[in-house]
Amino acid sequence: MNDRRKMIIAVVIAAIGGLLMGLLVSGGGSEKTGAEPQEQAQEDVTYTCSMHPSVQSKEPGQCPICGMDLVPVSSDGGDETSPVRVQLSKRAQELARVRTVPVKKLGDGGGELRLLGRIEQDETGVRTVTSWTAGRIDRLHVATTGEKVRAGQTIATLYSPEVYTAHRDLLQSLRQLKTLSSGMAFARSSAEATVESSRQKLRLLGVSNQQITSMEKAEEPWTQINIRTRFGGTVVERLVNEGAYVQAGSGLYRVADLSRLWVQLDAYETDLPRLRLGQHVSLVVEAMPGEVFDGTIAFIDPVVDPAKRTARVRVEVPTEGVLRPGMFVEAKVTGGRAVGEDAPLVVPATAPLFLGRRSVVYVEVPDTERPTYEAREISLGTRAGDVYPIVDGLVEGERVVVHGAFAIDADLQIRGGDSLMTRDDDANRVEPIEVSSDFRDGLAPIVRHYLDLQSALADDDLDTARVANTALSRAADEFAPDGPFDAAEVWLGLRAEIKSHAKHLDQAKDLETAREAFLGFSRIISKLLNRFGNPTDTELRIAYCPMAFENEGAEWIQAAETIDNSYFGASMLTCGEIRETIPPALDAAKSDGGTRE
Repeated sequence: MNDRRKMIIAVVIAAIGGLLMGLLVSGGGSEKTGAEPQEQAQEDVTYTCSMHPSVQSKEPGQCPICGMDLVPVSSDGGDETSPVRVQLSKRAQELARVRTVPVKKLGDGGGELRLLGRIEQDETGVRTVTSWTAGRIDRLHVATTGEKVRAGQTIATLYSPEVYTAHRDLLQSLRQLKTLSSGMAFARSSAEATVESSRQKLRLLGVSNQQITSMEKAEEPWTQINIRTRFGGTVVERLVNEGAYVQAGSGLYRVADLSRLWVQLDAYETDLPRLRLGQHVSLVVEAMPGEVFDGTIAFIDPVVDPAKRTARVRVEVPTEGVLRPGMFVEAKVTGGRAVGEDAPLVVPATAPLFLGRRSVVYVEVPDTERPTYEAREISLGTRAGDVYPIVDGLVEGERVVVHGAFAIDADLQIRGGDSLMTRDDDANRVEPIEVSSDFRDGLAPIVRHYLDLQSALADDDLDTARVANTALSRAADEFAPDGPFDAAEVWLGLRAEIKSHAKHLDQAKDLETAREAFLGFSRIISKLLNRFGNPTDTELRIAYCPMAFENEGAEWIQAAETIDNSYFGASMLTCGEIRETIPPALDAAKSDGGTRE
């Protein structure tokens, strides 16, 4: 009886289950209202990794390759009519948190431009204390640099045969005047003229009137004379030593007025249109965190350095008793762009996706039934704070994606469209230069030290990175090729850039700052490999991480076959992809005439 009862219950449950399934399939016999059930809406969403779109899941989670959170993409809304457009369902758009803003003109304030520089002496306040007569330095009263002196202060004692002779002539003329004081007027007048001539001779030798008065009272001619400075300030350089013989006009000290200083900034040629005389500059000194100093631009060098591609920008700033020459500073320049009709179009810095020198934004397509976005390649100017100026590719009023662009790009790649990840970057391609094996041998240590730097940053080891940076800078200094001319000229430009970034990394106090300098190194080494080939005896690989530097993306060069991310280290060590393999230059020449694989 119990078995029969169990069988009846099972049949009833099966019948009810079949009925419910039929209702679900048929919609319960009711008319459609246009609202999809929750289960169906969830089936319309696929979760993927914006870095590795091949990873797909029906559930949210983390990428098994790089550990990033999976992002939702639509699984049924592609635009088959265009390889650069993608449609999202409403739910996928909400889950991806897609946010757009309109393209607009740059308003008042002009964004923010950051420049690096160093504090220097105000050249207009530098004076040289000289000797007005020849002689021997018997004593230096100011023995060290850095001492402060006041105008009129004795700074050295000099033995001078010329002063001795002039003083002797003065004493003799005074005695003669005394003898003729009761004589004829003509003789007395002649003697007075001789005394005044002797005084004038001493004045021309740099002797002050006060000293001459004292010399007139002396019984014997002086063999030494005190040299006084006519300028007050700080002694920044001592030019002589005690016992040295000097000529008339020889410099003894260099004295500077340090109450005002210059800040010499290096501005790249692309930054120059944003700078003008009188512009306000905020300065942050590395040695004094938290303090901000104000200055104004007083001079912009009209000539661009052909090696560094920078021009010097001078900012005048009061010292306030704490700033010193030689300090490194970071300058923030606000404004500098025209407003109104002449103002450039700008987009937020989070809008562009970068592939080498190429930039892509996703533009919202208006008047569509479902959210539709189009990938568009644009040309950008130099970043200005939180915005990029638009050179070409967008018009005012178009809406660009500022959040969720990677999810849209991953969706486009899944559909086989022309996404950022599938585009070739030919912008960095340049014609290679044929060089000798000796030339490449000279470049090899530079690349090897760069690889040491790359490995150290991937290991989060700042101390080892500094050692590699020093070795890289030294190797660049030691390599001075004779030719060919075009190769040597290219190398000199690269070496100047290496020295600049080496100085930046040498001052780095944390891994974040060191990685900013490493980005510059990576671009330089990429240029080096493009122009001269791989000078090492091992294969090198160009790796790319789109998440580096707030999703701007960045490349680096490594020797390892698997991703060894220098921009994130242990936190995202395997995030990225190998884009290209570069064989040793000699092997490449044998196999395919020197072109890359």
